[in-house]
Amino acid sequence: MKARRVVALWCLDWPAVAAAAEAGAAVTRPVAVLSANRVIACSATARAAGVRRGLRKRDAQGRCPELLVAQDDPDRDARLFEPVVAAVDATVPGVEVLRPGLLVLSARGAARFFGSEEIAAERLVDAVAAVGVECQIGIADEMSTAVLAARRATIVETGKGAEFLAPLPVSELSAEPALAAPERADLVDLLHRLGLRRIGDFAALTPAEVSSRFGSDAIAAHRCSRAEPERPPSAQTPAPDLTVEYRCDPPIDRVDAAAFAGRLLATRLHESLAAAAVACTRLAIHAETESGEQFSRIWRCAEPLTPDSTADRVRWQLDGWLTRRSLDRARRARRPAGTHEDSIPEWDDAPADPITLLRLEPIEVVSAGALQLGLWGGVGEDEERARRALIRVQGLLGGDAVRLGVLSGGRGPAERVTLVPLGEEPVPAADPAQPWPGRLPEPAPTVVWATRPEVRLEAADGSPIWVTDRGLFTADPAQLHWGSRSWKLTGWAGPWPLDDRWWVHGIQHGVAARAQVQLDSDNRVLLLLGYDRTWHVEGLYE
Repeated sequence: MKARRVVALWCLDWPAVAAAAEAGAAVTRPVAVLSANRVIACSATARAAGVRRGLRKRDAQGRCPELLVAQDDPDRDARLFEPVVAAVDATVPGVEVLRPGLLVLSARGAARFFGSEEIAAERLVDAVAAVGVECQIGIADEMSTAVLAARRATIVETGKGAEFLAPLPVSELSAEPALAAPERADLVDLLHRLGLRRIGDFAALTPAEVSSRFGSDAIAAHRCSRAEPERPPSAQTPAPDLTVEYRCDPPIDRVDAAAFAGRLLATRLHESLAAAAVACTRLAIHAETESGEQFSRIWRCAEPLTPDSTADRVRWQLDGWLTRRSLDRARRARRPAGTHEDSIPEWDDAPADPITLLRLEPIEVVSAGALQLGLWGGVGEDEERARRALIRVQGLLGGDAVRLGVLSGGRGPAERVTLVPLGEEPVPAADPAQPWPGRLPEPAPTVVWATRPEVRLEAADGSPIWVTDRGLFTADPAQLHWGSRSWKLTGWAGPWPLDDRWWVHGIQHGVAARAQVQLDSDNRVLLLLGYDRTWHVEGLYE
């Protein structure tokens, strides 16, 4: 059978490139993108100054004082990658986006049209350069091989995929997150400890040896290392009723409205997929405008799409289309007087009118068994029903109306909770894995009061209790008054003066401190926070 050649186009350090473009920074300025206070991507000039992935922000800035620091933003990466996708699609139709910064397409049509694969690669590089972005091209028989070849700007000869992969480090099998499952890094570490340091060493194992000793992801990685076909020549054709569409009334011309429509449509899609017992791995997003213009883009994932990941991709795509439309309108509004309309260049793939129709079409599906949910925390019928209700609340009251708590880093109980809007990436405000000297010891309170109601802490003679300059109670706590109720105390601990971040408590007089008191009647323990010579309830232990 004739090999199916694949072209992979890779934009180096795309998160850093997108961050620099959004900030309007010079192309020569070092850039680093952070997530959880660690570098996850950096530009070539930053690497030349010693910046590496995994460095803390302070260490990276110490090595490169002029470093431009930006936070990880998948929406920004996808939005700014859209002009690149449009440029490639205008040159060679049939683009499939693996992730922002990486796309693939069939090499057969491009080679026939331009005369050879080498000339086609040059034309694609020129098309991307026309929008101000650098890229590298890789061509091979299989998609994963082509992606690894793109990292080295190499065209692998037909039938030479395994020979090209053999000398590469085995860590390359997990280098591309769009092709590797999260557990691939554990597999690579295990192979390295077993002495299999090169991809060729791993490929030398027989399929029976791999399947009997490792998991399903190792089998996929082994097929990749041997440059074997990664899926059947013809993908399974989904049933026509799997396609879902949404009539936008009123038409969509804002990103926030597009996000809500995307979530609703993603929910409908996955309901139909679940009914058919399949999961989607390649999704086409179609849009139609008031004037009849039609736009489409194909997204592919290494793992079956979930409702959240589908909604994210719809939001990213619509964000890219609508943002480019707004930029085009603003550019036309700023055109010099007397400029002819035809002399102003237009985006090749930006809607001129609001979007009136959205349609999601599963291009490639797999058995639902490919989406293996955990025994605990899986999405069941009750969870889906509750989630749909919460999404409806968001649609009525706004995106911030429904928020979920995410464990964060901090010293007090309130600081350790970050509230994230439903559907957004659960990123904490601070890394909980970092050391936090002075942090409240475990266990944490089961209830935390954001309003911090006032209470009175008194000694046995009824005198109020506060904290001395030496960090001690002025007397032994004996009773606590909270509104109209009072409790005798059977135990107490503290106080613990707060020396860190004293300014966030609004202290005007004296010191701030925490203490724990045990109530006699219901055997509960309160966490008290004192400042301005007044005690407040911060948490409850049950």
